[in-house]
Amino acid sequence: MAGVSVKSIRTRIRSMENTRQITKAMGMVAASRMIKAEERIRSSRPYFETMYDTLMNIAKNNDELDSVYLKMREVKKDCYIVIAGDRGLAGGYNSGVLKLAYSGMSGHECCVLPIGKKAVEFFRARGVEILTGEYAEAANVSISDCFTMARLVAKLFADGGCDRVTLVYTKYISILEQRPGTLSLLPLLPPENTGRADRDSLIIYEPDSVEVFRAIIPEYLGGLLYGALAESVASELGARRTAMDNATKNADDMIADLNLKFNRARQGAITQEITEIVSGSSG
Repeated sequence: MAGVSVKSIRTRIRSMENTRQITKAMGMVAASRMIKAEERIRSSRPYFETMYDTLMNIAKNNDELDSVYLKMREVKKDCYIVIAGDRGLAGGYNSGVLKLAYSGMSGHECCVLPIGKKAVEFFRARGVEILTGEYAEAANVSISDCFTMARLVAKLFADGGCDRVTLVYTKYISILEQRPGTLSLLPLLPPENTGRADRDSLIIYEPDSVEVFRAIIPEYLGGLLYGALAESVASELGARRTAMDNATKNADDMIADLNLKFNRARQGAITQEITEIVSGSSG
């Protein structure tokens, strides 16, 4: 009986060692990809900031600016853009952002543009209207895809297909902290017009500021989507690295505990064999 116990413990130790190798490797891969992901976040911010400043400058210095993208209306239908991951083993990364998005969908009609395999599966299982499942692989979404999605939702809003567009993604704070959040995309909420002309108002737009404002909206939204995608990818990698590091530490603890049990079981088996030999010789 003791021999079976020793063999069983040895098998479990080998199994845990294999698991530890996998989790350690996945953690190292996530850590190596973090460098590129963080650089992607930094490089995407200047584009968004320039677009945002241009939009706000036009809106602030044009009292008669009339754009469908600025008009508040009764919300009869919401459109959500939700960014999640393609795989699991990332702690609470996917569940956090998906639960946040779904909790805001109650009370009125909604549609969703999911990015990532987990997002597509989540909303499809719950019967939520999906605009397109073309972006089921978040890892393959490119910059041009972000602008394509931006044009799609901008047209949907302008044509009255939805009354509000909200982005749900995970903001990257640090490698140890990722925070799911929402960002209102449409309608735009420009700053209050102070009635004072400043140096920015001297900028000349061709053919005119209204046309530039209308044309720049999809570009602005595309920049926002790309930035949110970069934040989400970095968040997923950070969450996966943390989860795999924790799993590796747990595996180390279990291996140490199993080694202790193995040594005790082996010592018990040896003691039993010696006892049996001594008893046999005495008889």
